Amino acid sequence: MQIEARADDGHRFEVRWHPACARGTVLLFLPALAVRADRYDRFAQALATQGVSVAVPDWRGLASSSLRPRRGVDWGYPELLRQDLPAMRAALAPHSQGERWAIGGHSLGGQLAALAAALAPADYAALVFVATGVPHAELFPGRHRLGVRWFARAIPAITKLFGYFPGDRLSWAGREAATLMRHWAGTVRRGDYDDVDLGAMDAKLQALALPALGLRFTGDWLAGEASMRALLDKLGGGAKTLEAIDAARLGDRADHFRWLRAPGVPAARIAGWLRG
Repeated sequence: MQIEARADDGHRFEVRWHPACARGTVLLFLPALAVRADRYDRFAQALATQGVSVAVPDWRGLASSSLRPRRGVDWGYPELLRQDLPAMRAALAPHSQGERWAIGGHSLGGQLAALAAALAPADYAALVFVATGVPHAELFPGRHRLGVRWFARAIPAITKLFGYFPGDRLSWAGREAATLMRHWAGTVRRGDYDDVDLGAMDAKLQALALPALGLRFTGDWLAGEASMRALLDKLGGGAKTLEAIDAARLGDRADHFRWLRAPGVPAARIAGWLRG
């Protein structure tokens, strides 16, 4: 089911809703950068069959979104978290009455899920991270570290030149908003979230005391163990579980995106953890 959401600033987009047969837990799952919500359908359906309802939104600027980034049409983390996220919750409210909410995400979506929970800790009961982590350049494997560092340093100049991020031309991510990419690049350079126009977010993350599950894939250099641990370490006193899934267990290549083709094992682990 696709549910239309409308943010206070007029942005319209769709949320894909996968209800479980029985009421219990809703997982609001935020996609990776430049990834459409429908790419998560198999994953969401696998969770729904195990008693977890799942909602996955299309990001601002992508797929069903009424906006497209260009010079003069811009946004960053605040618009995603303070405009679009409340709109998602409002649109889903008639379908999820009486259920407890967890929030999670994949890659950038996992980072934004942590920030969303830190901004509104009473709204969520748990955090679910899949193939995500703090993208600090120093946490990348040695052979990738230098390239990631220089790429992040180049993003402000690239976005100033074009007025947006031309990922479609660079064969990395897609066409993205300039400020969104600058916020991401700042975390790559510094390793914190204090310069994403949301206030002192690292302190808010430290004050967050929710249970968190982190699933990483052993062949994933984009979100390796050090990156995932860094994100979990930013959180406060809730119980934290970090688990690695290899190719033999997954039944496919265990990398940053391949798990979306074989989501049964991650879905089963998440459903069991949420029930527990």
